[in-house]
Amino acid sequence: MTPPEVPAASIEAAGETPPAVSVCVPVTTLTKRPDFLRAARASHAATKGMVVQARNRKPGEAAGIRVGFTCSKKVGNAVTRNRAKRRLRAVAHEILPQLGQDGWDYVLIGRASVTVSRSYGDLLADLTGALRKLHGLAE
Repeated sequence: MTPPEVPAASIEAAGETPPAVSVCVPVTTLTKRPDFLRAARASHAATKGMVVQARNRKPGEAAGIRVGFTCSKKVGNAVTRNRAKRRLRAVAHEILPQLGQDGWDYVLIGRASVTVSRSYGDLLADLTGALRKLHGLAE
């Protein structure tokens, strides 16, 4: 069974075509320990659902937004830690392309028994508020 075709006239009438290339800043993942340590020495913002560390990289160090995720054993066993990191990843990939700044490293740290149980909307609000605080934007 094939889906019905959309009439070409309705697409042209809307006047909008999707962009051929994404215009948002690419988000890459931090993997090296020294990058995490440099972010730990920079500024941070604590929220109910997570802690966000942010570091403005030196010019020429790397391009785009970079993000790392970590959860200590205080969060729980391996299954719980991985669930918390998956939730942090989902939140970061939704918010950072809009509110993250090019040339910055971010590390999202899960909190014990909160990151896993907190609602997704609250986690989105937590990251948004933390980014606004770190970049000095009015709420």
